[in-house]
Amino acid sequence: MFHPLDEIILAQKRGKARGIPSICSAHPWVLKAAVQETLKVSTSHHHEEERAETFRVLLVESTCNQVNQFGGYTGMTPADFVRFVEGIATENGLPTERLMLGGDHLGPHVWQAEPAESAMQKASEMVREYVKAGYSKIHLDASMKLGDDDPSQPLDIELAAHRMAQMARAAEETLAKVSEPSQGLRYVIGTEVPVAGGAQEHEESVVVTTVESARQTIEATQRAFAGTGLEKAWERVIAVVVQPGVEFGDDFVLDYNPDNAKQLSQFSESTPFVYEAHSTDYQGRENLHNLVRDHFAILKVGPALTFAFREAIFALARMEDELFPPEERSNLIDVLDDVMVRQPEHWQRYYSGTPREQAFKRKYSLSDRSRYYWSNPTVQATLGKLLANLGAISLPLSLISQTMPDAYRDIRGGSLPYSASNMVSHRIRSVFGDYLFASG
Repeated sequence: MFHPLDEIILAQKRGKARGIPSICSAHPWVLKAAVQETLKVSTSHHHEEERAETFRVLLVESTCNQVNQFGGYTGMTPADFVRFVEGIATENGLPTERLMLGGDHLGPHVWQAEPAESAMQKASEMVREYVKAGYSKIHLDASMKLGDDDPSQPLDIELAAHRMAQMARAAEETLAKVSEPSQGLRYVIGTEVPVAGGAQEHEESVVVTTVESARQTIEATQRAFAGTGLEKAWERVIAVVVQPGVEFGDDFVLDYNPDNAKQLSQFSESTPFVYEAHSTDYQGRENLHNLVRDHFAILKVGPALTFAFREAIFALARMEDELFPPEERSNLIDVLDDVMVRQPEHWQRYYSGTPREQAFKRKYSLSDRSRYYWSNPTVQATLGKLLANLGAISLPLSLISQTMPDAYRDIRGGSLPYSASNMVSHRIRSVFGDYLFASG
């Protein structure tokens, strides 16, 4: 069965710089904007015979702690998440067959404090639920120490590979029971990635995965698959997660340097695989293009998109301050911060420093821990008031130019409908558009 990601692999092996962005977010505004940008790119290139089908597919992923059989921190099971994303796609004109769902870091991470046996049972059940729900891209990650059973980190690569194979067997057994699998399954292996959501301390550099490390991961996992009777499943392994030398944190971005990843890039050309790059947020068009050119074909992005949403909302809040008397304002920026202070579990262990420094990070950190608070009922109501206020008046072009110059340019050029919500989507789409550009 031909899978949309197969097209990328074939193109890469033919020397073409082809890739696909992977959205790691459950934020409805982000998903809506990504759907809109995907449709725009698809429409503008439909006449090109060589334009890949992948450009008409939107890849959205959820992580093991975000979505699992117990609900995760979103409160959604895999089936719930599929319905949620499909609903947004359908409402905005993207057929569900053009939507691809991926599971990121699927493994025992959520249950790593438990003994290995129970942690792996839960991890395997989670994988079954992902496959049953219709996910077709599965990243297997069993790199973490479990309970008191395992030696200290780093975990033995053979043990990690054996656990990945255990989860792959669960996936294969479940797939065999699915009456009409839409796209089949494709697997991603490997775990040498930046810290999810960004580094917690300022870093000047990160170590690029060595060729030997990548080779060991591939060979150990292949042996584990073969030892479990999963030779056919191994044929559907398409990518390896590696560290290409990119990272971001509260106040820094480590840019991709092709020279540092040259050997790793060349090694990909001797394998049937491409690479998956995590934490590519804030890399910019040129760096993203270079990553795809160098075989880092799957580009994960999340916080940069919600950061763009927050930027746009804060800009609207500043417009509101100029246009409405104090008693009529939503005061969204203050309300959001107040909720974060009263419910600090999503940011406190990530944002260090003095109270003043923490307050700054709550608003402006590139790690964007505020993304966990937009679904809060108080914040939702306040956002609704902000949009209602600005939707009830004609926004001065001079103020749009002051606070959202890119939106002003496109409004004046006639390519952006004139409304507050459109300006928010425009900001998110400009970031996601860089990924689509780099991918082809």
